[in-house]
Amino acid sequence: MLILKDIRKNLDFFKKKIKSRYVNNSDSLLDSLISNDESLRKNLELQQNLQNKRNSISKALGAHKDKGSDDFKKLSTEVTEVKNEINKIETLISDLKKKIDETLYTLPNIPLEDVPIAEDEKGNVELKKVGQIKTFDFKPLSHDEIGESLDLIDFEIATELSGSRFSILKKDLAKLERALVNFMLDIHTEENGYDEYNVPILVNTKAMYGTGQLPKFRDDQFQTNNDLWLIPTGEVPLTNMVANKITKYEKLPLRYVAATPCFRLEAGSAGKDTKGMMRQHQFSKVELVSIVQPEFREKELEKLLKSAERVLELLKLPYRVMLLSTGDMGFSAEKTYDIEVWIPSQEKYREISSCSSCSTFQSNRMKARYKTVDNKNELLATLNGSGLAIGRTIIAILENYQNKDGSIEIPLVLQKYMSKKSIS
Repeated sequence: MLILKDIRKNLDFFKKKIKSRYVNNSDSLLDSLISNDESLRKNLELQQNLQNKRNSISKALGAHKDKGSDDFKKLSTEVTEVKNEINKIETLISDLKKKIDETLYTLPNIPLEDVPIAEDEKGNVELKKVGQIKTFDFKPLSHDEIGESLDLIDFEIATELSGSRFSILKKDLAKLERALVNFMLDIHTEENGYDEYNVPILVNTKAMYGTGQLPKFRDDQFQTNNDLWLIPTGEVPLTNMVANKITKYEKLPLRYVAATPCFRLEAGSAGKDTKGMMRQHQFSKVELVSIVQPEFREKELEKLLKSAERVLELLKLPYRVMLLSTGDMGFSAEKTYDIEVWIPSQEKYREISSCSSCSTFQSNRMKARYKTVDNKNELLATLNGSGLAIGRTIIAILENYQNKDGSIEIPLVLQKYMSKKSIS
C-alpha cells in the first residue's frame, strides 16, 4: 500500500507513476483520495475542538452547586448538543477513513525508473537468453502427450474427482515432482543461503490483504466456509511472518524458502492453456522471500533472480530473462523479472518464475518494520520469487529431455533423487 503522506506531498509525481501502471481513472482516484484526506483532517481537528468543549462544559457542570438552576439546565443542554455533534463527526470520520483505505488498497505500487512503460507484455524487454535450444530429429511431443503415452498423467480421473484444470501424476512422474522439490530446496538452502520453512497453506483474510491478494484479486482466490483462504503462493505466509513486528537490524536480511501447494481459480484465463498442466487450479511451487532494508532491495532482487536462474542452469534447461513493463508486472511490484523456459511443443518461452521487488508496499499494509541503527522504526522492503514453479519445470523436462523412442532422460542433477537415469 502506498503511503498517504507521500502522495499528499507529491501528488503530481504519483499521478504520473500511477498513470504509467494503466489504472483506469487514476487522476480522479488520486484527486478523490486527497479530497477525502483533507476533509478527514479538518474533521479530526473539529472533533478535537468539540471534545475539548464538551470536557470544559462537563467540568463546569460538575462544579455547579445549584443543579436546578437555569444556568445548570443551559449547560446540560449545551453538553448534549456537543455530544450529538461529536457523534455525527465520528460517523463522518469513520466513513472518510473507509473511503481512503478503499482507494489506497486499489492503487498499485510505484514502478522504478528503469521499468519500461507499456500497457501489456508487448512492452517487456528481453535481457538475455541462456542455454542452447535442442534440435530434434523428430517432431517433439507436448508434455501431456508424453505423460499419457507413458501412463504417467491422468487428466480424466482428475476431472472426475475435481473438475477441469486438475491432474494426477503417477509413478515416476510423481517421483519426479518430489525429486524437484527436494532438489530446489537443497540448492536454495545449501548454495543460495535461504532458510527453509514449512508454512500453513490456509491463511486468514488479514494475511491476504497484507501481501496484496485482497481486495483486488478476490475473484482469483479459493475461500473456505470459515473465512480462511487457500494460498495462491507461498509468498503469502512467508512474507506475513514479519507482519505487525519490529525486526532487529542485525537480524536482516531474512531469506526464506518454502515448498507449498498453491491454489488459483484462474478466473481471468478462460480459454488459455486448457490442455495439460500449464495453467492449473492446484500446483506446487518453491517460493523465495527476502526481507531487507529498503536501500538494499535492488541488490537483493538481483540475488533473488540469480538464485532462481541457478536451478535452470543446473537442470540445463534453456531460458530467457525478461524485464516486465509497467502494465504487465504484478500489483504489489515495483520491478519484476520473469524467467521463461523454452517449451519445444509450443516453440516459445513460457514463464516459470517471477522475481519481484515490492519496496515498502507490502510492509506498509502489514505494519512490518525494523529498528534502524539510530533506533528508529522504519518500514521493511519485501521481495519474492518462484524458485521454481514445479509443474512448469516438469513440463520443461518432459519436453526438452524427450527421446525419439518415447523415453525421457532425467537431468543429471536429479538422478540421485530418482535413483535412475531415464523414464520409459
